[in-house]
Amino acid sequence: MRYAIAIPQYVPDGTFDPWALRRYLIRAEDLGFHGAWAGEQLLGTMPHLSPIEVMTYAAACTDRIRIGCAAFVSTLHSPVQLAKSLSTLDQLSHGRLDIAITTGGRFRPFAAFGVEPDSFVSRFTEGLRLMKVLWQNDRLDFDGEFWQLSDAAMEPKTYQKPHPPIWFGATAGASLHRAVRLGDGFIGAGSSTTEDFAGHVHIVRQALADQRRDPATFPIAKRIYIAVDDDATRARDRIAVALDELYGYFGLRGLAAVAVAGTPDDCVKGVRDVMDAGAEMILFNPMFDDAEQMERLAAEVIPRLG
Repeated sequence: MRYAIAIPQYVPDGTFDPWALRRYLIRAEDLGFHGAWAGEQLLGTMPHLSPIEVMTYAAACTDRIRIGCAAFVSTLHSPVQLAKSLSTLDQLSHGRLDIAITTGGRFRPFAAFGVEPDSFVSRFTEGLRLMKVLWQNDRLDFDGEFWQLSDAAMEPKTYQKPHPPIWFGATAGASLHRAVRLGDGFIGAGSSTTEDFAGHVHIVRQALADQRRDPATFPIAKRIYIAVDDDATRARDRIAVALDELYGYFGLRGLAAVAVAGTPDDCVKGVRDVMDAGAEMILFNPMFDDAEQMERLAAEVIPRLG
């Protein structure tokens, strides 16, 4: 099992404390977390720092911990610009980058990004293909439906060869099969319940068998929104409010059931349930008191997970 911790990104205007974030990241590395992961929310009412910049800061503050994002809604990005940013970050971090991507689903504000809603899946797959060829070819011609390049080159390539691990965020059956066909791993959404995640893992494992892929080369992870408190009711109430704030902009409320919250005993049980459902890496995502929550996870939860 590997454990990662979310990078704090919920920062209201004018309140960012670079020294506090630096201390948090250094402490995460000292505590032995395998990764520090950001998330992406381009539009929304909850103040949410952009992942590329936060990940770059995290890479500069640390030496060993892997840096990830779960997940870029890559359909809303230019694949050329995203490939350049990610290859740069992989170079700056000396090969410590993990990438997770997702189509984003139909509820995304595609019109704000010049994307036709009916084309988002085909744009997603073509964009991923274009990023890979940019990372792996000295010169290339690319004649796609959405993007065309002639005798193009991008340097430097990614530090990791042929490219950083590409995780897929997915929930629908077709997207889970696509993850196995095109990706290097699957990460379950924090907004999925443990029961739903178990169903997603079942589909992924069947797809691995159908495509004759070695499961050992395709890791499975899950983001867990978590709150540890000696007062279980307070933990559940606080994380319910935080999740409403995070997802309410998109019309999603009442997501408290997706979180693991309560006493250390409650949290150990909840995390073990996710592990039993198939997670080989856990991305812990506190929603408040980030530094305190990280310390409690490291001292009171992770050592009891086996």
